[in-house]
Amino acid sequence: MSSSPGASRPRLLVIGNFDGVHLGHQAVLNRALREAEEQGLAPTVLTFDPHPAVVLGREAPTILTLHEDKVRLLRNLSPLLEVVTWPFTRELAATLPREFAEQVLVHALSARIVVVGQNFRFGRGRSGDLALLGRLGEELGFVARSEALQGDDDGPYSSTRVRAALDSGDVALARRLLGRCHFVSGVVLRGDGRGRGLGFPTANVGGVAVAVPADGVYAGWADWGLGPRLCVMNVGGRPTFTSTRALEVHIVGSAPDLYDQALTVHFHERLRETRRFDGAAALVRQIGEDVARAQLLEMPVLFPAAAP
Repeated sequence: MSSSPGASRPRLLVIGNFDGVHLGHQAVLNRALREAEEQGLAPTVLTFDPHPAVVLGREAPTILTLHEDKVRLLRNLSPLLEVVTWPFTRELAATLPREFAEQVLVHALSARIVVVGQNFRFGRGRSGDLALLGRLGEELGFVARSEALQGDDDGPYSSTRVRAALDSGDVALARRLLGRCHFVSGVVLRGDGRGRGLGFPTANVGGVAVAVPADGVYAGWADWGLGPRLCVMNVGGRPTFTSTRALEVHIVGSAPDLYDQALTVHFHERLRETRRFDGAAALVRQIGEDVARAQLLEMPVLFPAAAP
């Protein structure tokens, strides 16, 4: 379990998965921070790793953020917010609701207020719900309640909506739902050098373990620990040359040799679909136009890449 929570420290505890830490999550947590200060409680997030579906052999949704990035995003909301990661195991999944409330919420974390989502389930076979959590709280000395997520005209902010936006290539919508650009990280692999031969060298990013937007050409920002740089990215095949799917990143201006380095890219705007061109010259002209469009963008506030 990450962090070392003191059992004597009374807490306002917010429980959830928080994948993406989108605007809905942020609103709930900002309210919790204010209430914790008013009540003299320690604001704390309780999340689980790995995803319960993975442990239980069910299909898990494609994640938006690696666990370590999620923790960084949560802690970035306030230096007062503690993040506790509880290992999710088959033993925990088999725990009865009362045992979970007693052992985890009360004895380990000294919860006085417990905030959960409206569809929260806990305990063996997901048998516990908000009503049961409330009754257990009355017995064990904490208050339980749910929080509805904020939203916009199209519905509540949710990780599902962010995934759908990325699946359609609408990274601008994902940015509005997240309150930041969606980012992915991987390691730069050696490619065939074709981009360099065209005058637009690319970093081929492998090992990405989070949701990648639909095939297309995107403008965004690349960061390898020295601050963000404007980039143009191709996701998918390279139909002029090959159908092999890849994430290729052209960093505008000169860039060092990044082979084997970790690279984080932030998706700001979709420029166009991928398509086949009649030869290298036509492709080069189009990439030049893509770069020119990208250079018109204003850099948003970006979440910094993890320290190397």
